[in-house]
Amino acid sequence: MTSWNPDQYERFKVERRQPFDDLVALIDMRPRMRVVDLGCGTGELTRDLHARLAADETIGIDNSETMLLKSNAFGDEMLRFERGDIEAFVADRPFDLIFSNAALHWVNDHPSLFRRLAGFLSAHGQLAIQMPANETHSSHRVAAEVAKEFGIAPRVSPILAPEDYATLLDRLGCTRQHVRLQIYGHVLPSSSDVVEWVKGTLLTDYERQLDADRFTQFVNDYRERLLREIGEEAPYFYTYRRILIWATF
Repeated sequence: MTSWNPDQYERFKVERRQPFDDLVALIDMRPRMRVVDLGCGTGELTRDLHARLAADETIGIDNSETMLLKSNAFGDEMLRFERGDIEAFVADRPFDLIFSNAALHWVNDHPSLFRRLAGFLSAHGQLAIQMPANETHSSHRVAAEVAKEFGIAPRVSPILAPEDYATLLDRLGCTRQHVRLQIYGHVLPSSSDVVEWVKGTLLTDYERQLDADRFTQFVNDYRERLLREIGEEAPYFYTYRRILIWATF
């Protein structure tokens, strides 16, 4: 299981917020929805989702105990949080909205995953999904190169091309859909802050495969090589590709 550090992840919470807001804007606002947020993290954005939708019930699910510790501050009678793996997620009754912001890229076999999630929706239910797709950027490519030198498996993203998601959703029977690739630009204080950004996300997968000393060396090697490639700039404009998906059935 990937280790998550909420404090490291939230160092860039302002920058990470915009894709969430853009995804919520795609949702058809309907009364009395039953909602699940897969990969809810600390629960702060799940709380905002619940409020903006005026949902009847919202359940946030995440597999990180450390992330969910922070969710205690956000739950109430109609908003609750549970620990669980997305791969093992099942529904006791249908949801009107299955929402996932920056989580499904950790789950393999997206054709099977989307088929399974669509089966948990009510009639005319909605999917709203946002996933990072930044593997071509030096921040991700260099990490894979360093991983090979450390004798560990480079992370292989399960993300499909946007047009493949559109085709998949059509075959699953959606009546309307919106799929787009969006480039977000983040002005970071310096190039070195890219390392801090990925330490909260991508590098957690490599941390899981290494002991503490080797991971420290991994990060040092990664930092040196990355800065050699992207340059040492202050500020630094970090481009980040994401796929946003909305569909109703």
